[in-house]
Amino acid sequence: MSVSSTDRTIGGPSASPTRSRPAYRHDLDGLRGLAIGLVVVYHVWFGRVSGGVDIFLTLSGFFFVASLLRTAESGARPDPVPVVRRVVRRLVPPLAIVLAAVAAFTVVMHPATQWFDTARQITASLTFLQNWHLADTASDYLAADPSVSPLQHLWSISVQGQFYLAALVVVFGLAWLLRTRGVPVRGPLALLLGGLALASLTYATTSDLPQTWLYYDTGARMWELLVGGLLACVAPFLRVRRVWRVLLAVAGLAVVVACGMLLDGRSQFPGPWALVPVGAALALIVAGSQDVETDRSPTRLLASRPLVRLGSIAYALYLWHWPVLIAYLVWREEAEVGLAGGAVVIAVSLVLAELTTRLIETPIRRPSAPRAVRGALITVVSLITVALAAASMTWTGFIDRRTEQWAQQSSLDASIYPGAAALLSGTEVEYAREQPSRFVAQSDLPATTLDGCMSQPGQTEALTCTYGDVDADRSIALIGGSHAEHWLPALDELGHEHRFRVETYLKVGCPAVLPPDPEAPVGECEEWTFEILDAMAAARPDIVFSTSTRPRPGTPGDYTPDTYIALWQALTDLDLPTIVVRDTPWLESDGIAFRASDCLARRGGNADTCGIDRALALDPIDPAQDASAPFPSVLPLDLSDAVCREDRCRAIEGNVQIYRDSNHLTTSYVKTLTPVLGARLGPLTGWW
Repeated sequence: MSVSSTDRTIGGPSASPTRSRPAYRHDLDGLRGLAIGLVVVYHVWFGRVSGGVDIFLTLSGFFFVASLLRTAESGARPDPVPVVRRVVRRLVPPLAIVLAAVAAFTVVMHPATQWFDTARQITASLTFLQNWHLADTASDYLAADPSVSPLQHLWSISVQGQFYLAALVVVFGLAWLLRTRGVPVRGPLALLLGGLALASLTYATTSDLPQTWLYYDTGARMWELLVGGLLACVAPFLRVRRVWRVLLAVAGLAVVVACGMLLDGRSQFPGPWALVPVGAALALIVAGSQDVETDRSPTRLLASRPLVRLGSIAYALYLWHWPVLIAYLVWREEAEVGLAGGAVVIAVSLVLAELTTRLIETPIRRPSAPRAVRGALITVVSLITVALAAASMTWTGFIDRRTEQWAQQSSLDASIYPGAAALLSGTEVEYAREQPSRFVAQSDLPATTLDGCMSQPGQTEALTCTYGDVDADRSIALIGGSHAEHWLPALDELGHEHRFRVETYLKVGCPAVLPPDPEAPVGECEEWTFEILDAMAAARPDIVFSTSTRPRPGTPGDYTPDTYIALWQALTDLDLPTIVVRDTPWLESDGIAFRASDCLARRGGNADTCGIDRALALDPIDPAQDASAPFPSVLPLDLSDAVCREDRCRAIEGNVQIYRDSNHLTTSYVKTLTPVLGARLGPLTGWW
């Protein structure tokens, strides 16, 4: 995506491994054009990963290592300064313009509560650390909708920037070491790159880290660039017969076009399945290694004018298409772009990419541009970059301080912030600004998240921690995902008050579920549930506590999934009494989830308008009552009246904000639920 056109000249048959510069590769311009076209089409209309980004990474490794090799083998002293200057001028100006546009759109169209996430990602993108930011926040690479970050696609630009720096150090460092001994750099470099690529691929394949981490992990992605660099080392020596080049070209083109249809890159890359698009890119590089202009290889198709033209704006088009897509969805308040809307998004992206390339990227990058124009553009871009960095760091610093202040606050004054108590009693409470603040509500988290006591994606072992009265003889096992977890603050207080332990068995994104029949597929959540069942069979808690319902997909109300009922059967077989609490309402509007804090920060947003009709979120009667009837030891518990009014589930009750996002309760509100939970839990357990 970010390779200069001046580097696109490697691998012709007449290329000497030392001095001569081979012919320009128009076919590789076309390959970039085809790849970016697939990326855009798949993102806009299909919500899938096409494999085009993996092709970009491979081409970037190929071109960049080749350009470094030319310098290292030229006999001149390896000087990193011109290389760094060229890379910065290539990458930063278009990136800064796009980030400025995203920042402006965010300020105008989004509530202030969303500025923090965008500011953090702008800072991460400017420092080429966006991939690590997304990995650290466990962000899935999601299909487009209004809630998705307009900057999530910049992870690949960050990976490339990190590779360029590392490759510069390795190639020039190795050249300097070997030059004093009179050893050519190409052979040792090929061995080194090959070894590093193998290590990176092995790490991507065998690591037990979550997929949400590995997708963005530089170490797991580096092999895709390294194999391109390895090919750059050996390309001048390759002599491939025409018949093999034709076969490679046909196979490579077919794979590039079909990859996105056949593979789910979001869940399968950068592991061994990424060898498919990467291998296709390598095959096409080798297939076109002869003179594409005179040869009749199928790679001539890639050298066609439309694809070459598309390739010339590929970097800018990649930068623009995703923010434009998200902006369209936000502006239209729609979850999908549709055929006509997608055409508009692509057209706008193409125009912006063309303007960015012509007016900013090309004049700054090319020495032949008028000096005054070039200097003015560099000055403007520098000012924009500094302003973006300053504004982003100032805002994130402000929110971080607010969050730290909230974390140091031990408790709320119940007379001002009664929360659920006001709802249950029907008492009107004098208005006070909601707590936790809409700016920090997302950080009002249960202790298990803060303590790292939840199994992460990819982990199936039974991780457990103890809360409540840790020395008590009696115990409750809290099992499930985040919707079971958000009850921990109340259970913890009750455990201290009534002397019982709370043993947690929790996993991110996984309610406790089992296959409803022997033929049903067993996924990661089911595997983890089997593990915690074994752990509880050994630990023998007195009570198991979990959730009993989910929102009904696509229609109003809630229901009890068959996978929950299968779990209840297993718990009954283990003779483990179980209390199952009805899930809390999920906030959405026209099928699109929304954060309560964002709604409250918008003009006209208040406790009522930022809620949801109870009839849309909940059935009139708790579905778990009928579902649990065959299991006498499974006792349903419904606290909906402590969260919702008769007709409306609001965002704030008793001056306490209920939701920290679209579907999880704030810890502060759960603490106000402690008395009502205790009043219901005592008779069910018989402990008080």
